[in-house]
Amino acid sequence: MSTTITMTRIFLSCLWLLSSASVAAFSTPNSVFTASTPSSSALFLSSTSTASDVEIQKAKELLCRAAETKEEDPDEVLDALSSLEKNCKMKFKEDPAAFAEDIMDNISGEWRLIFTTGTKERQKKSGGRVNYFPLKATQSFDATVEPKIIENGIYAWNLPLIKFSGDFDFYERKRKLEFDFDMIELLGLIKIKLGRKQVAKIGASTGLGSANNEKLADVGRRAFFDWISADDDIATARGGGGGLALWKRVDTANE
Repeated sequence: MSTTITMTRIFLSCLWLLSSASVAAFSTPNSVFTASTPSSSALFLSSTSTASDVEIQKAKELLCRAAETKEEDPDEVLDALSSLEKNCKMKFKEDPAAFAEDIMDNISGEWRLIFTTGTKERQKKSGGRVNYFPLKATQSFDATVEPKIIENGIYAWNLPLIKFSGDFDFYERKRKLEFDFDMIELLGLIKIKLGRKQVAKIGASTGLGSANNEKLADVGRRAFFDWISADDDIATARGGGGGLALWKRVDTANE
């Protein structure tokens, strides 16, 4: 039993490295501006929207190249993520329901973690350095079933060293995806049922997870991502520990 617990702690450290892209929640978006007749404010909003679209496309083009090659400069990737986040927040305020619906229409599938800034704690320890994620880590979502399913896996070639599974809910008003992991699978052979408090505590104690997630578990709240974007190629998000993350859509069955 002690050997199993030790193995679980080691593998959980990998999960919390995976989850290092989480940050504190955004405040609730402001109300959408509407006007029955054209005005200078409406014209300004329209021009702002056009500028946001241009910046979003520019950021996504760089992030798509980074996801494909991992050769884009990490600082430029971080700048693109920050720009995408800022401009997607502006687009979200224009039509929250449509923006959130677009995320949910695209989120189902498998996503390979490409780039993460890590939690705030990890950034402080590393002197703020960010880089491409070194492991083969795949996260999957299925929003077509109830409860909605989330899985996180770390692989050696196509062998799943560890896989976590649980469920998630998506709250359109904040683009917030809240989730719990309650099952761990080791090497595709051993399944262990876990409580979320245990997962959060081990993550925080290793220094690879966010202490904020442990606090959330203590008060009965779930870990979360504030989703930025999801399309046919890439996904981006913030969560509860202080960082940004970039994923690439993949099909592991055909890799």
